[in-house]
Amino acid sequence: MTLTRRFAAAYGRGPAGVWAAPGRVNLIGEHTDYNDGFVLPFALDRCTAAAVSLRADDRLRVASLQQDGAPVEVALSDVRPGRPAGWAAYVAGVLWAMRGAGHPVGGMDVLVDGRVPVGAGLSSSAALECAVALAADELHALGLPRTELAALARRAENEVVGVPTGGMDQLAALLCVEGHALFLDTRSGQAEQVPLELDGAGLRILVIDTRVRRSLGESAYAERRRTCTEAARALGVPALRDVPLADLDRCLRSLPDPTVRRRVRHVVTENSRVLATVVALRTGDWAEVGRLMTASHVSLRDDYEVSCAVLDTAVEAALGSGALGARMTGGGFGGCALALVAAGGVGGTQNAVRRAAAQHGFPEPDIFVATPSGAARRLHE
Repeated sequence: MTLTRRFAAAYGRGPAGVWAAPGRVNLIGEHTDYNDGFVLPFALDRCTAAAVSLRADDRLRVASLQQDGAPVEVALSDVRPGRPAGWAAYVAGVLWAMRGAGHPVGGMDVLVDGRVPVGAGLSSSAALECAVALAADELHALGLPRTELAALARRAENEVVGVPTGGMDQLAALLCVEGHALFLDTRSGQAEQVPLELDGAGLRILVIDTRVRRSLGESAYAERRRTCTEAARALGVPALRDVPLADLDRCLRSLPDPTVRRRVRHVVTENSRVLATVVALRTGDWAEVGRLMTASHVSLRDDYEVSCAVLDTAVEAALGSGALGARMTGGGFGGCALALVAAGGVGGTQNAVRRAAAQHGFPEPDIFVATPSGAARRLHE
């Protein structure tokens, strides 16, 4: 049964349309977005879809095929930080942010079909937010730029849901182009599409979903962000993005706390790795791309300390099977890893990672080939 028919069964009328937004993986550039740095994500072909109709009042009703029970219902005038609680806050928060920006957004009925794994570090939350934001923009004929929709979706997550994410995920969901990675300067908002010519190079990118779930709101994410903000203040720069790589050692010597030094070192060197990866992609130097991916993982493991045993095991197994490079992706503490492998080596890497997980007593991972895909769009069911 299509989502349109399920919507009609749930709400007694058909939707005005169905909108979908993709999950994303970050090829490289982890924990740099909230430091005004550089990131290089690409969109997945796994999407979250939202069937939507407008209402004549200011009430929101939202249900999900992945959630049991009756639709969550709330007046938009009652939406605020912490209300509603749970997953519905991502939908309500988008409408709250749009109204707060002065846009005449009214009530809606929404039915969600989320095909992006939740808690895997693939930005299921941003996919949901951006599908709803695009639907509201089109149904209310607002004509907002996609960069503005991304900013409103980020505000929803930061303020209503209460997760202090950077803006990469929403921008990726709304700006990515099929067959490309999005080279994004998170300070200026400048974006450039960088071709990911995997087929021509005989390569594939594997996503290794460890099935170990984490919640950014309950993790050490907020603590890492505070540390970076305080370190930038101590160094006298607007953000850690402004610490030059050539000046890194001197800056580190001025910071007395060894933990803070490690955090700063990761952010500064990770920004450098993103820039180097873009150059390597443009020149077709895939061996260098793989080397930079692996160096990113080591930095995230040792300096930023957001990896964990299940991610390290997946990365080590992928590298041991012949992958050109591998790294955790996303916020960390579980979720997914990436591996850059020869097309003919996909099966061998999959088997090696599964064997390693079983030997350590970890859940069997879900491993799939990532196809760089397009941004949020209206579907035609």
